[in-house]
Amino acid sequence: MRLRPLRFYLPFAVCVITGIVAYVASNGIIDKVTAWWPAALTMVFGSFIAGASAEGGGAIAFPVFTLILKIAPIDARSFSFAIQSVGMVSASLLILGRGISIETRAVLWPALGGIVGLLFGTFWIAPFIEPVHTKLFFVSLWMAFGIGLYRANRNRARIVRSGLGTILQRNDILILLSAGLVGGMVTAIFGNGVDLITFCVLTLWYGLDEKVATPTSVVLMSILTVCGFALHAFVVQDVSEQMYHAWMAAAPVVLIFAPLGAFVISKWNRLAIANLLITIIVVQLLGALYVLELTAEHVIFSLAVVALGSVIIRLLDRTRMHDRQ
Repeated sequence: MRLRPLRFYLPFAVCVITGIVAYVASNGIIDKVTAWWPAALTMVFGSFIAGASAEGGGAIAFPVFTLILKIAPIDARSFSFAIQSVGMVSASLLILGRGISIETRAVLWPALGGIVGLLFGTFWIAPFIEPVHTKLFFVSLWMAFGIGLYRANRNRARIVRSGLGTILQRNDILILLSAGLVGGMVTAIFGNGVDLITFCVLTLWYGLDEKVATPTSVVLMSILTVCGFALHAFVVQDVSEQMYHAWMAAAPVVLIFAPLGAFVISKWNRLAIANLLITIIVVQLLGALYVLELTAEHVIFSLAVVALGSVIIRLLDRTRMHDRQ
């Protein structure tokens, strides 16, 4: 009976570990895999955050890989997809097994839009963005959302709901599809993003409780990251051998810490969850500003993204309005 909440997670974990051990042993690449211990160390924290917040593990892996380990953004993005296909999926399986409350319609509609956005972004956006601008856009966009979430939670009269309502109107479906579409394009660039953008819409536009919006965004991201990994591994075929080695080094770590994050966060209140997310976002931005050799142009670009993003998110924030229901 005690294992019932793990009924989806345990078979998945056993299959992943068995597959990796068998592949590494049969190909004699243990030295190449263990050389990527920095990836595994990064994902101790990254995978916990992935399971505990609206930011996927790629939100930690991408800046660490690009800013500290000096890995090309294209490889960092590939690793994000690969590692989240283990971490986010395992966290989602634990969420479903434990019966943690999610808004299934906020998974379905954004996932449909997200897949379209992922395809469009992969072939027509990501190849044309410069690496430095990619890094800055990533942390600046997240900072804009952090400002919006901070403002919303300062409002003591904020309306918080446990669901989207009994029946979704056509406009609601279009909003969720659009959030997924934009999020899918962002995910195509960084390896994650649809989770945070959908989380933003759910919490600021609909006033959904963070305790529901967070596991919902985790399940949503697990779908997009599997699609993204499959797209790059089998269609685009641009995942380097080194990133596969890094993935095999870090996968056992995320199998433990991503579900752990999902479990821990289910015990927190919504304000604690929001504060954790805001803290992560601020640390990401400060880290980027410290590591990157910024020029005046880069600073202006970052400030412009934060300013424009803050305005858009401010317009999304309806939590001070009266209840629509």
